[in-house]
Amino acid sequence: MAGLWSSLLHFLPFATPLSLSSAASSSPAAVSVVTHPSPGFPMVINTWGGPFTVATDAAYESLIASSSHSPSDANRNRSKTAAAAALDAVQSGCAACEAAQCDGSVGFGGSPDEQCETTLDALLMDGATLNTGAVAALRRVRDAIGVARAVLDHTSHSLLAGDQATAFAVQNGFLEEDIGTADSARRCQEWRDRDRCQPNYRVDVTPDPKAACGPYTPAPQSIVDAKGGNPDTNNRDDNGNSVENKKRHQASHDTISMIALDGAGGMAAGTSTNGASHKVPGRVGDGPIAGSGSYVDGEVGGCGATGDGDIMMRFLPCYQAVESMRRGMAPGEAAEDAVRRMTRRYPDVAAGLVVVNNKGEHAGAASGWTFTYAFRGGDMGATQVVTVPPIDSAEVPIVEI
Repeated sequence: MAGLWSSLLHFLPFATPLSLSSAASSSPAAVSVVTHPSPGFPMVINTWGGPFTVATDAAYESLIASSSHSPSDANRNRSKTAAAAALDAVQSGCAACEAAQCDGSVGFGGSPDEQCETTLDALLMDGATLNTGAVAALRRVRDAIGVARAVLDHTSHSLLAGDQATAFAVQNGFLEEDIGTADSARRCQEWRDRDRCQPNYRVDVTPDPKAACGPYTPAPQSIVDAKGGNPDTNNRDDNGNSVENKKRHQASHDTISMIALDGAGGMAAGTSTNGASHKVPGRVGDGPIAGSGSYVDGEVGGCGATGDGDIMMRFLPCYQAVESMRRGMAPGEAAEDAVRRMTRRYPDVAAGLVVVNNKGEHAGAASGWTFTYAFRGGDMGATQVVTVPPIDSAEVPIVEI
């Protein structure tokens, strides 16, 4: 009987440990991603260092203020507790980044679209219940993460979008106003007049988007065929997998994605961004999509992501990373596996993931660029930043004080 069971395990695909999957082990040159030890609780971790550490500190201070004593290990391991303190911390951290306009890619006055308007995406997720509140293409309201919290707290929905999200925000006491700035208007006008709308995200349209501004209309089929034909039939790799038929442009993708662990079993995650510069009006990136921009399950851990959202949302990398940890991977393995699943199909994708388990052990993985993430926990007196080289680089991750 034992021999028969062993034979069955050999042939059943679900019996293969996820850590042995081809996505994680297909490249012999793969660099093992370092998993760092927990700094202690409470803890905050988020995408990017530099100006984004204002978010780390704000969230950490929120957690400290909510804790009157150091929690016991038994309390820390509770997974079904309400995550109110962690939710408050993530909201505070993302709001701090929105107010500071972190790197021009979070909050008001950044990343104007083709029509020179800034719109915002945000997500907030409770790791105890998996409830999510999010807004997408939010117009004329600055506090995107606050509106996402209102969606979470005051509706049974997960995502509101566009003008209807704005109306909901006003109903909940948020101010409707112009969220552009003189600087964002100037930069957009220069892009339109001086740079003739270059670069942009239009493809297979007329006039030629590489040389002119719109309005655009779909190009005749003869022009599309001359550009390279049908990607479903002409663009395949040696294994028959579809690949991109056009060189992608991504002007801005520095998103704040954060995970907080309150030390009493509560976890939360959130994301805030103003998206890609010069995007097509109405575009929604991966930021407000649960499982892509961020994801958290208090029984396992959480993840935050940044990068080329139009590609990343096809893979739900944060959901993938958390589920990989559930199957036994360490945070570093889970982060690398999620990134490699994307680079196998899109080798040039710019992506960065930060992953943390519910013990506070953490790691990051990246492709296409050098990524950084920030964390603070326990009795740390200051935020630390980890520099994460691309997964196929020989560099070693650096922790900066």
